[in-house]
Amino acid sequence: MDVRSKRVARETGLTIPQIVVLNAVRDFEAATTAEISRVANISPPTTVTILEKLELRGLITRRRSTVDRRIVHTELTETGKGVLAEAPPLIHKRFFSGMAAMSTEDQASIIRAFHTVADLLEPDEPGGGTGNGPTEAGLSA
Repeated sequence: MDVRSKRVARETGLTIPQIVVLNAVRDFEAATTAEISRVANISPPTTVTILEKLELRGLITRRRSTVDRRIVHTELTETGKGVLAEAPPLIHKRFFSGMAAMSTEDQASIIRAFHTVADLLEPDEPGGGTGNGPTEAGLSA
């Protein structure tokens, strides 16, 4: 994953989370920060930080709602659309075709396993886990 992140950063000048956020912005018309955060599966404060960086680079525009000033709408700029069009896919077509070729039961099993792993990676307490890494669970690197 680290090699992929470095390659994506080298090719686009963006981090994978920034590309995920740009994709989320693209998927909504005048996306709110809450929508982007939910779709990108990134915390709202981190989403705001990413949006600020993307705005500084001219990839998005943000404007406050005229109805509720607490709501900020985000849209891709033409530059942002171009960068996103040139960005490598984060998930390759082979993954989608492989999943499509699987039975519904196998797909469900893989999705359950992904959810289990994601749950295991969540910290036990706010602010992080014990910091012992993979060896904590008896796993070796």
